[in-house]
Amino acid sequence: MNPPAERSPPTEPPRPRRGVRWLLWGALVALLLVAQSLLVGLTLSYEESRAQDHVDAVAVAAAGEMRRLVQRSLQSAQSLTWNDPPIAQWHYDATEMMRQRREFLRMERRDNELKLQGAVETPFRLPVFAAMPRAELEIEMQSTCATARRVASPQFSRSYFVPQSGGLGLEVVDLCLPLDVNGLPSGYMVVTLTLAQLLEDAANAAGASDHELSLVEADGTRLVRAGLHRGAGVFTATRLVDLPGSSLQLRADSAQGRPGLIPNLTLALVVGLSLLLFGLVVLLVRDVRRRSVAESALAEALAFRRAMEDSLVTGLRARDVRGRITYVNPAFCAMVGFAAHELIGSDPPPYWPPEHIDEYRRRQAERLSLRRDLAAQREGFETQFMRRNGERFPVMIYEAPLLDRVGHHAGWMSTVLDVSAARRMEELSRQQQERLQATARLATVGEMASLLSHELNQPLAAIASYATGSLNLLADAQRDALPQASAADPDVTMLRQALERIAEQAERAGRVIKSVHAFVRRRERSREAIGADLLIEAVIPLVRLQARKSGTRIEVECPKPAPRVWADRTMIEQVLLNLTRNGIQAMEGEATPLEQRVLTLRVTQPHPRWVHIAVIDRGPGIPPDVAGKLFTPFFTTRAEGMGLGLSLCRTVIEQHGGALDFVTASASHPGASGTEFRFTLAVPEPARQAADPSAE
Repeated sequence: MNPPAERSPPTEPPRPRRGVRWLLWGALVALLLVAQSLLVGLTLSYEESRAQDHVDAVAVAAAGEMRRLVQRSLQSAQSLTWNDPPIAQWHYDATEMMRQRREFLRMERRDNELKLQGAVETPFRLPVFAAMPRAELEIEMQSTCATARRVASPQFSRSYFVPQSGGLGLEVVDLCLPLDVNGLPSGYMVVTLTLAQLLEDAANAAGASDHELSLVEADGTRLVRAGLHRGAGVFTATRLVDLPGSSLQLRADSAQGRPGLIPNLTLALVVGLSLLLFGLVVLLVRDVRRRSVAESALAEALAFRRAMEDSLVTGLRARDVRGRITYVNPAFCAMVGFAAHELIGSDPPPYWPPEHIDEYRRRQAERLSLRRDLAAQREGFETQFMRRNGERFPVMIYEAPLLDRVGHHAGWMSTVLDVSAARRMEELSRQQQERLQATARLATVGEMASLLSHELNQPLAAIASYATGSLNLLADAQRDALPQASAADPDVTMLRQALERIAEQAERAGRVIKSVHAFVRRRERSREAIGADLLIEAVIPLVRLQARKSGTRIEVECPKPAPRVWADRTMIEQVLLNLTRNGIQAMEGEATPLEQRVLTLRVTQPHPRWVHIAVIDRGPGIPPDVAGKLFTPFFTTRAEGMGLGLSLCRTVIEQHGGALDFVTASASHPGASGTEFRFTLAVPEPARQAADPSAE
């Protein structure tokens, strides 16, 4: 029995365990190598951060010293302006100051016209403007002095380059101090400072011996530098040095290059390896729990996705490759009025109108045939759905291909938007525009009726008077003649009848005109108390249509809460629409650039009983010869106009007890452009607000 037992291989079962063990050790060694490399990288990154922090600190310190030196220079220069010394005394004091302040290159005393009265040069170098005259480098000084006089405080100019002999040059700035005597300008004192000396003093004070300090422009161009070492260009920092009226950029560049390995690398590696070994044990323990954690995270992700889909107000619908619904969110169910189980798998869907089922089937077949053309599936289209109660409503559908986790096409995902509210708003806007247009036409007819009634009443009255007088003369002539002859004359009879008809028709025409005038006057009874903001909001959609075509921006300035007015809403809206359209048309063309086309609607209440509404444009204004005839009926400057708009507006405002006028911007500000049309409306009294307008 022993030989069979000896033939059994005893070493085969442990082989899988040994392979797993070597695999774990190999993983551990690989992790240690990776960790060691990471430790070295982190250490180098730490040293680089320290070097960068040191450069930042040097830059901050140097910038602070630069500001302190500039402030001290400014105070020193201001001390020479105390008590308004005469030119001789100032020349003596400036000479002493130049010996004390090495950054001062030149000091000048100038009058109000910036003409030179006296100048003092530094004793430590040749005159700064020896190679190029000062008169050719006064542009920066002049603009700086103008700014200093305007703000009434000392100002620094931008830096500029002054050539020197031998092909060299200096980067300098001008300090301009405005001088006043008894509150009146008496001139300027201009001090030219060298940036190189200021930067060198700042570098010495900040202790930046191992850094290169430079003043640079915005594009990186170096103006001046200071320091014993050249910067390596690895660790740099830039700080802004703010000066009154100007600013400089100070850049600190460390002479240190990128750091090498740190000396305590071994200790860092030992600590890192220990931590990694502990982490490896923790990972082995946590490996068992990873599956449960992953499952929990997956459940949370699914719940979060469903919560997002359920919280959307936009309908979502998923369909498979055959067009059957596989998913709908609650917003889609609320939109059509059907539950999810009634929609999923239904054919045809219950929200398809019965009269459009065949058409929708053809359209669905066409879209499903575009399976290969995925870009065409992303195009939106508008269609009509049906709610459970039979109501039809428009929707906008956007579809996109639905891909599974491996990228295969599994159907389509649709976003469905209910656009019925938008369509209702468009219809209301169209109806309101039609009503306003009808009101405009009615108002124009009313204005013409008023004008015609005024102009025609007098000739009609004259016609009636002449006809009556003619009848009286004819009767007198008949009494004087023979009764038999006059009664038998047919011409006399026809003449009498014609005169009677003329009188009757004249009287009839007068009654017609009187009735039309009475009809127009009845509009005064439709007034109500309404907020001024509601009047503007009613016409803004119509105004923006025209403003968008001409590139005009609309600005509304109305206090909150908006004041209320007592007015006929329709007529006042027509007035606002007319004035705003006139303002937009005034800014069209080349007279007003596109960026200046702004139309402002402003509401103010300067008095408790009145509200002012203004329409302000930035057009070329109204010429004086046109302004006198602007409100004349049938006067217009446009070929397509009738000339009744402004006349009608003034009539409406005057019927409301207000006034309409205008003012050009050039009248109050010469050289400005634009026109302001403004009118007033009464504020309703509390008793009048509560009363019925029809009872007035």
